[in-house]
Amino acid sequence: MTTAAAGAAPRRRTHDALLKDIEADLRAGKIKVGDRLPGERTLAENYGISRASVREAIRILDAMGVVRSSVGSGPTSGAIVVSDPSAGLSSALRLHVASNRLPVQDIVQTRILLETWTARAGAAREGGDAERKQAAQLLEAMDHPQVDRAAFHELDARFHVALSSLAGNEVMATIMESLSGSIVGYVKGSMDAMEDWPEVLEVLRTQHHGIFDAVQSRDGDLAARLLREHIEWFYQRAGDATAPQAPIVT
Repeated sequence: MTTAAAGAAPRRRTHDALLKDIEADLRAGKIKVGDRLPGERTLAENYGISRASVREAIRILDAMGVVRSSVGSGPTSGAIVVSDPSAGLSSALRLHVASNRLPVQDIVQTRILLETWTARAGAAREGGDAERKQAAQLLEAMDHPQVDRAAFHELDARFHVALSSLAGNEVMATIMESLSGSIVGYVKGSMDAMEDWPEVLEVLRTQHHGIFDAVQSRDGDLAARLLREHIEWFYQRAGDATAPQAPIVT
């Protein structure tokens, strides 16, 4: 390889032009959430690229949560702008956690950092009635005597996101939802491995109510402390439940 070739800029992928123009149109308001992108053939003709490159661009936008694409015909077919930022972030983080590039412990520490901040901000913020109502409804659902582990896990994750939303910061809520989604498999596997699940369940319910009551009472410092203790307690139990068992010596 020659020196010039080694230092050359990477070749521009043909679908990059379409991605950049869609980004510019979104920023300018020419494309809005709910709009349907032009068809594959039209996009290929407009940008002078192959239909394969258009499909690649749409797949990337779909994975990033910018559009939802579906085949067929009718009002829901094609690529529709949805803008679901947490979807793309969760998928990327989850893959990097699975590859062990992002340790679960680091995700937990980041959750503590962000959730304690949102707890203080949410307790101090006026308004947020819809988020408070949602959190209360999730608490009630988690208290149901017949709730199973899978359902509780989903409700638990949604409860933490609802609490984070009380801060009124969309970016923070998106990051929190993404962090939660990135370790969904780890948390579910840990819950499934807990032989003392009934006792763990009661502790989690008590902790959740304490955190919510502190937020409702506008005591941000207490809510933050209880959240930290809650997250650290659960991940300690999760580690104990999933730790390799020592062989039984007879």
